[in-house]
Amino acid sequence: MARVPYIAEEDHPELDELIGRLKAGRRGNLINIYRMLLNSPALAETWFAHANTVRWKTELPGRLRELIIIRIAHVTRGAYMLRQHVPKLALADGVSEAECAALADWQASDLFDPAERAALSLADAMTRDIEVPDAVFEPLRQHYSERRIVELTVLIATYNMLTRILQALRVDLEPN
Repeated sequence: MARVPYIAEEDHPELDELIGRLKAGRRGNLINIYRMLLNSPALAETWFAHANTVRWKTELPGRLRELIIIRIAHVTRGAYMLRQHVPKLALADGVSEAECAALADWQASDLFDPAERAALSLADAMTRDIEVPDAVFEPLRQHYSERRIVELTVLIATYNMLTRILQALRVDLEPN
């Protein structure tokens, strides 16, 4: 159960414009993370802009983006993110259900190529330890441009922040 009440759109007509933008960007739904963030409208608005930039305005392939998000969800026990991304969003970006499951222990799997494995190593280091050893960072240079390394790093940091918000406030899972 959520630790802070969700904002009900019908109770806040002053937020109609912002809620309209949030819903338009989420297939017509006002999902729980935004219902929670609307307790601080400015944060809801800036989070929405940032999250959309991270997800849709980078050079990162959708498949890689989904692999990273799902891996972070596994590491952080992020049920909300898993529910949001598996299987629908993952499948749409070319990640199979078997690959989604394998991300729980990706190092033991042969389903991921060397570039994906380098990115998954970065996600693990940033999520578990924060400090990224050179031995984890250097292999990224073999597979990604400097721009993509920056974008990958910001993607990982963003979803680590999101999972911390979701867990701390106990944002409820969306209904199926």
